[in-house]
Amino acid sequence: MKKLYSLLLVLALALVLAACGGSDDTDASNENEEADETSSEETTEEATEEETEETTEEESVEATEGTIPETLVIGFVPSQDSDTIADTIEPLAERLGEELDIEVQGQVMTNYNALVEAMGANQVHVGFIPAFGYVLANEQYDVEVILKSIRYGSGTYKAQYLVRTDSEIESLADLEGKTWAYGDQGSTSGYLFPANELMEEFGYETAAELESDFFGGTVQTGGHDNSAIAVFEGDADVATTFDDVRTELEEEYPTVMDDLKVLGYTQEIPNDTISVTKELDDEFVQQIKDTFLSFNEDEEMIQIMNEVYNWDEIDEASDEEYQVVKDTYAKFKDNIEL
Repeated sequence: MKKLYSLLLVLALALVLAACGGSDDTDASNENEEADETSSEETTEEATEEETEETTEEESVEATEGTIPETLVIGFVPSQDSDTIADTIEPLAERLGEELDIEVQGQVMTNYNALVEAMGANQVHVGFIPAFGYVLANEQYDVEVILKSIRYGSGTYKAQYLVRTDSEIESLADLEGKTWAYGDQGSTSGYLFPANELMEEFGYETAAELESDFFGGTVQTGGHDNSAIAVFEGDADVATTFDDVRTELEEEYPTVMDDLKVLGYTQEIPNDTISVTKELDDEFVQQIKDTFLSFNEDEEMIQIMNEVYNWDEIDEASDEEYQVVKDTYAKFKDNIEL
């Protein structure tokens, strides 16, 4: 009997030890599975974070690098006859292409607004664009000014009112009921600043009211030289142009300095710009900037700039310089048709 009890006791202990061993194995297995799961989750999270960081870095690189077009298109607006400008700028485009090691195409637009829209659509990458046009392009399409013109040693200029010397017009008040010739409503000196001055002087709220109620008629000529010619030939009574457009007409109209007189001037206006689209690569933009600045030492290139826009020199420019134009435009931006 005692042997039977001893045998049963040994069997019972064996069962208990087996149960405990199984429990330990299960716990260890569970712990291992939990560790594996935790490790897997951490690995997945780390991989996701790395992918996110890589994506962000790639996006950042793309944002800063921008683009370099196969053909760089430079846009010009007509300050004189478009065909004349097209022929004059061809050597400049060729030289710029040589320096940048890229094909460069010069394109003369129909007016200021056409250039702004072309830059907004990235069809024109670099614009020789007046102050007002730059303000529009910057506001609508984030176009950036990089350079400006220097004329007669100054980075600013004035608009002028031209009338015939033999007319009876002696003051701005005498312009009431007369015919006004201007190049384009997008022109800073040809339209914006003179219109703003006359609106303030004679109490008109909008440019449309100024044209219809103050003037007897208006003629949109497409260029400063055409506006002056319109007055010279008697097709208009007053022309608003940059100072002094008459010097460009003396060869064809030898008596223009005597036959047309300056009635008055507007306030100072920041000079024309060389501006670029936001899509261009930053380093490429710097190359464009440096190349244009190097033209200051190139008599042939400066001569071309002078023939096209009366530029004597090229200088660096910043957006802050054009705040006066932004302030002026803001006064009647919703009331002029571009």
